Amino acid sequence: MNDSIPQTRPVTILVVDDDDVDVLGIERALKKLKIANPIVRAHDGVEALEILRSSEGLPRPYLILLDINMPRMNGQEFLVELRRDKNLSSAVVFVLTTSQDDQDKLMAYSRHVAGYIVKQHVGDGFMRVTEMLDHYWRVVELPVA
Repeated sequence: MNDSIPQTRPVTILVVDDDDVDVLGIERALKKLKIANPIVRAHDGVEALEILRSSEGLPRPYLILLDINMPRMNGQEFLVELRRDKNLSSAVVFVLTTSQDDQDKLMAYSRHVAGYIVKQHVGDGFMRVTEMLDHYWRVVELPVA
């Protein structure tokens, strides 16, 4: 018998992307699908780590949508730091990037990303990605501690 309580807290989405147009596309797609999850934005890996490590932190459960190509600290560098941090290492990360480079894919998966999505394959306004994420967090148990 499974006594676990279904996840009732909304999943916060941390979007780590320096491209304003892409972030707007994600926000519009979520709104169009009537997904009202809280969204927090970081412009690069440095800012994302600051948010995650701040005294307020990011409310759990959360998942991270991560771009690879960013200034200051790119997505790969961010993943290295994230996985080194015992308080953050269990974070669920989806890479959402323009990079189709096989080395980027291999590196991302070696750092335990949940998925690697190429932005140009996403199609109209990120709708498929947001639908997939909505299904994902409704089915998968995300860490809350």
